[in-house]
Amino acid sequence: MVAVPEPPKRRTVLATGTALGGALLTGGLAAVPAQAAPAPGNAHPATPRPATSVKSSDDSWTTVLSDADLVWQKMPQTWYEGPYLGNGYLGSGIYAEPGKNAVRFNVQHSEVTDHRPEFGSLFGLARLPIGYFTLEPVGTITAVDWRLGLRDAELTGTLTTDRGTLTVRALVHNSLSVLAVEITPSAGEKDFRWVFHPAESISPRAASKPLPDGYAANPPAVTEQHSGVTAAVQPLLAGGQHVTAWQERTRGARRTLYATVAHSHPKTTARDRAVRVVRGAATASYDVHALTHRAWWHRYYRKSFLSVPDARIQRFYWIQLYKVASAARADAPVMATSGPWLEPTPWPNTWWNLNVQLEYWLIHGSNHLELDAVTRALSEFRDNLSNQLAGPYQKDSAGIPRTTDPQLMNGADVPNGGFGVGIPGQDPPTPEVGNLTWALHNVWLSYRHTMDGRILRDTLFPLLRKAVNYYLHFLTPGPDGKLHLPATFSPEYGVNAPDTNYDLMLLRWGCRTLVESAGILKIKDPLTARWQEVLTKLTPYPVDENGFMIGAGVPFAMSHRHYSHLLAVYPLYELTGRTPDELALIEKSLAHWVGFEGALQGYTFTGAASMSALLGKGDDALKYLGELMARFIQPNTMYKESGPVIETPLSAAQSLHDMLCQSWGGVVRVFPAIPAAWQDLALHDFRTQGAFLLSAVREKGATRWVRVTSEAGAPCAVRHGIAGRIDVRDSHGRPLRYEDLGDGTVRIPLRKGESALITAAGDRPDLTIRPVTPNEPAAHWGLPA
Repeated sequence: MVAVPEPPKRRTVLATGTALGGALLTGGLAAVPAQAAPAPGNAHPATPRPATSVKSSDDSWTTVLSDADLVWQKMPQTWYEGPYLGNGYLGSGIYAEPGKNAVRFNVQHSEVTDHRPEFGSLFGLARLPIGYFTLEPVGTITAVDWRLGLRDAELTGTLTTDRGTLTVRALVHNSLSVLAVEITPSAGEKDFRWVFHPAESISPRAASKPLPDGYAANPPAVTEQHSGVTAAVQPLLAGGQHVTAWQERTRGARRTLYATVAHSHPKTTARDRAVRVVRGAATASYDVHALTHRAWWHRYYRKSFLSVPDARIQRFYWIQLYKVASAARADAPVMATSGPWLEPTPWPNTWWNLNVQLEYWLIHGSNHLELDAVTRALSEFRDNLSNQLAGPYQKDSAGIPRTTDPQLMNGADVPNGGFGVGIPGQDPPTPEVGNLTWALHNVWLSYRHTMDGRILRDTLFPLLRKAVNYYLHFLTPGPDGKLHLPATFSPEYGVNAPDTNYDLMLLRWGCRTLVESAGILKIKDPLTARWQEVLTKLTPYPVDENGFMIGAGVPFAMSHRHYSHLLAVYPLYELTGRTPDELALIEKSLAHWVGFEGALQGYTFTGAASMSALLGKGDDALKYLGELMARFIQPNTMYKESGPVIETPLSAAQSLHDMLCQSWGGVVRVFPAIPAAWQDLALHDFRTQGAFLLSAVREKGATRWVRVTSEAGAPCAVRHGIAGRIDVRDSHGRPLRYEDLGDGTVRIPLRKGESALITAAGDRPDLTIRPVTPNEPAAHWGLPA
């Protein structure tokens, strides 16, 4: 929330030039002027289509999505190699059954957790494994040829054996939450079979950590028959159950497996619900279900468009859009560390000191706020954010533990089992006080990208007020007249320190945001003076000769994957290099952080890429993304860090966003950090802060045109990057007044629903958005031959 200083001289300009005749981008892709389409049937002759209509024969989404499909011509052996399907709730990862002549279709569900809080979030409230189906052919598997079609969110292909072939189609239906797998066998494989294997109902952490005293696995699942539907009923010691139900139907040569999962606690209603869903789904063919499933996904992708000349990265990006919509929905649980695709992991729940924040960043620029579970969950379960604090702070404060279940509960603080927000200097030994404030920054991003006042009024302001209140209980004046924090923990450095930069940076951002929000909401809050005092008197961020320290007296002196000590740079943008000294401090801190090899992990490089993008260093950002791809990203674009985790690839998509568009500080910056090799680029309906939709094209190393559409009528300032004199015109091609702020930035008075097109003076570019040509070929993701 950095204010952008005004240049000393400004001028108001009336854009000139002839009108475009309406040939401006609208909601879909623009097309060149087209002739009227033939009138259907016996209807009257059709009205000619406006020049802004989408040209269906040039479907750019089909092109980029088909190009990005993952392919398998070798059998995937693990979660990190295989296809994955999901809808935010039900998830299936697909790969070879270890040691057997079979293919595993995992069945996992984001709502299935245990309910024994006395054993903490990582045991007693952990996500629970459900089980898997094995597709067992008659013959020995000899070959695989699969394609995960992103556009249809569907796995298709063949499994070849020495007895024939099995033609496969599979999806997890977007709205029905049913796994449907259709198999068309050749004659020699007509007797293939499906087998379900219930998993032991125990926290996945049990495989790597000692069990808490008194903790035991839930009893085994019981298999039942219900008039053609089979149900594996898993009782829970805490009450309730989760149930996997399935049925196979044969239609001609095709056999289709329908399966679902339901969870209930404390009631035992999951069985009836699961059986009912499967029985209903099995009445319709795979083709019927595929129609409605595909329709949702086609609409989903068309909400934005992005194309870069690096084929490998472009494909990776569109796979992340597929992945996040497979793992997230606004009404689904906040993504756990492995999304809905639970595997053996030491991290069987939701992590709030980095993972959640990174998982959801890309939904803003890609225009997919329908996936924002963070805002919904923090609002819905806000009482739990106060109830888990120590008694004296429950009335006026809030915080979130390092790990929680879907209801944001942590449970007991037990050895190796959990973490509760505590009092610095007391238990727990690593007090991460800032986690809620950082999570609320995601909520702030949702507000800023939509300008939806309800988010600000109903969720962000009241919760941030309580999160900052928690800090205020521990702030004390020092002999230097500054306000200081006692020892807290900077994730995940391993050493407590007073005045940690993690907490100072979040506290400063929180107080600034509260003051600004109170002004927007016209609230006369009695704490406003206190927030302003903190902004004035809070101790400066601890720094030394190497840049930002962990905290007072604790230098950054060992390899460390997390950028918790750099949050004021990214993602808070409190420090952006506005002065030579500030720029030097950022550059020194970034170089020192990534200069320690040994403990660096994937998200180290996504953070470094985004910080480089802030500094306008596109080649450095691309270098860091290249390191990520080469060292950490798995064949199916998943990620491994002591177990399956998904936040890093998703945050890499945000790093790409940061290279192509930034909108912090009230200015939309178009193509701010472009590598020299990326001469051509295309963006369409990219969502920015201020609730603007941005479309822009770069050709031969220069920005050709920029269009912004205002959804909320917020102040509009655009750093367009077009050299020389410019024209600014409205959606009808008429000149628009604008204010030149210098440095290639213009302020345009746009009301809600209005658009502005920025071009070089006299230029009349083709406004069609198309995929750009890649600089060189690249292998597909997956396991191609």
